[in-house]
Amino acid sequence: MAKESIARNLMLLGLLKDGPKHGYEIKKLVDEVMSGFTGISSQSIYYPLKELEKKGFLTKTVGRSGKRPEKYVYSITEKGEEEFGKLLSKNLLIIQRPYLNLDLSLYFLHHAKPEAVKRRLASRLNGLRKVEKWIVDEQKNLQKNKSLHHMVVITEHMMEMIKLEINFTQRLLKQFT
Repeated sequence: MAKESIARNLMLLGLLKDGPKHGYEIKKLVDEVMSGFTGISSQSIYYPLKELEKKGFLTKTVGRSGKRPEKYVYSITEKGEEEFGKLLSKNLLIIQRPYLNLDLSLYFLHHAKPEAVKRRLASRLNGLRKVEKWIVDEQKNLQKNKSLHHMVVITEHMMEMIKLEINFTQRLLKQFT
């Protein structure tokens, strides 16, 4: 199984471990919470949900509330619980070299004009600082909401990575001043 499908299936089964959800609810969680640190988009959830259903990892029931249209509600099965455990263990052991789009630009940096590089790196540094501020704000919000304590670990990891990027970009910028 490819790393991408391990992560996607882990995410979908994990969201269902918290309780049954309809497709829109899953899509919303992916967009508003998960996409910030997984890189997985909600555009690609319905086919995987169908595949997980075929494999017996989840069930789909049709629900209707009042005069609203029917919607599918997904629930994790016992087999899905077992698969979730396997995927979680497997995913913890996946080690891949992190890469950023910046790496490609760095490879060709010798072709760029130093003044243009300097301006872009300064803009990049500004953007990284905005991300750092977002993480700080997110951590403050998470501290208020005790039910999301697991997200603190994620934001701590994100903060470590963004600090490294800020430091690297600052050092690189000094080479052009």
